[in-house]
Amino acid sequence: MNIRNNWTREEISAIYHLPVLDLIFKGAIAHRQHHDPQEVQVCTLLSVKTGGCPEDCAYCPQAARYHTNVKTHKLLPTEEVLAAASKAKESGSTRFCMGAAWREVRDNKDFDRVLDMVKGVNQIGMEVCCTLGMLTEEQALKLKDAGLYAYNHNLDTSAEHYDKIITTRTYDDRLETLDHVRKSGISVCSGGIIGLGEAVEDRIGMLHTLANLPEHPESVPVNALVPVEGTPLEDQEKVSVWEMVRMIATARIIMPKAMIRLSAGRVRMNLEEQALCFLAGANSIFAGDKLLTTPNPEVDADKQMFQVLNLKPRKAFKDGVAVKFEQIPL
Repeated sequence: MNIRNNWTREEISAIYHLPVLDLIFKGAIAHRQHHDPQEVQVCTLLSVKTGGCPEDCAYCPQAARYHTNVKTHKLLPTEEVLAAASKAKESGSTRFCMGAAWREVRDNKDFDRVLDMVKGVNQIGMEVCCTLGMLTEEQALKLKDAGLYAYNHNLDTSAEHYDKIITTRTYDDRLETLDHVRKSGISVCSGGIIGLGEAVEDRIGMLHTLANLPEHPESVPVNALVPVEGTPLEDQEKVSVWEMVRMIATARIIMPKAMIRLSAGRVRMNLEEQALCFLAGANSIFAGDKLLTTPNPEVDADKQMFQVLNLKPRKAFKDGVAVKFEQIPL
C-alpha cells in the first residue's frame, strides 16, 4: 500500500461510507500490512497542571469559564510526576504523556520544570509525550533537546466546524504548532473528537487535513466525546461503536503507518465493542483510571481484555516494520 499525502475528500468519503463490514475488512488488511495485529501500545496520560484554562473549548471541563467539578491545581512537583511515570511503566505502559491546561507554552520557570520532567521520564526508558497547548519552534526544539518523543496537539474537528467548538484560537494556530513540532524532529500526535455535534462531512474533513499534512502524524487519537456537566456539550448523545469503527478504519486505510489510538470514550465501551475497534485498525490505548480529568477503564480490566483478545503490549521506541498480510494467519 502506497503512502499518500494527496487524498481528496471524495476519496476519503467513499472509504468512510463503505458497507461497515467491508470497511472493517479493508482496515484490517491495511493494519496487517504495516503492524503486528496482536500488538497494542499502552500509554498513560497524566494531568500535570489541571484547570483554570482561559480557552473556551466547548467539550473541556478544564476551561475556567465553565462550572464543572474539576479542581484546579498548579504544576505538580517533578518528583510526583516521575513517580507516576515509574508506576505506569510497572503497569505495562510504554508511553507517558503529560498534559497541562495551558493555552500556550510560556518561557518561564514552569516550562523549565516541564523540561526536567521530560528528561526524567526519558531516563526511565519510556516514550515521553506532552500536550501543553500552542508552542513556538524554539520551544519545540527545547523539548526535543530534553528528550521529548512526541507532542500531542489535536485538530479536534474540521476547519468548517471548528469555530462552533472553539473561538479562543484558530485552526491555523493548531496547524502552525504541528508545523513547529514536525520541524523540530519530534513526532506528531494529532487527531480529534467525534460527537461534538458535527456532521459526517466534518469527520471526513478532519481526516482529510491530517492525511494531507506533509507527513502523516505518527499517532492519530480517535476520541469519542465524554460529556461533562457544566460544559456547553453536556447533553450530547453517546457516539455509537459503529461511528468509532468507521473513523478508525478510515484513518487506518489513509494513514496506514500511524498508530491509531482508541482514546477518550473507551470507558463507555464493552469488550466486544473495543475488539471491533482493534479489528478495524486501532493499535493503542490509554491506561489508567483517568484521561486528564475524564474517566477511563481500570488497569485490571485492560489486562483482562488483553488476555481475552490475545493482545500483547507494544515495546517502547519500536520502529514500524511492514509485514505481508499473507504471513499473518487469519
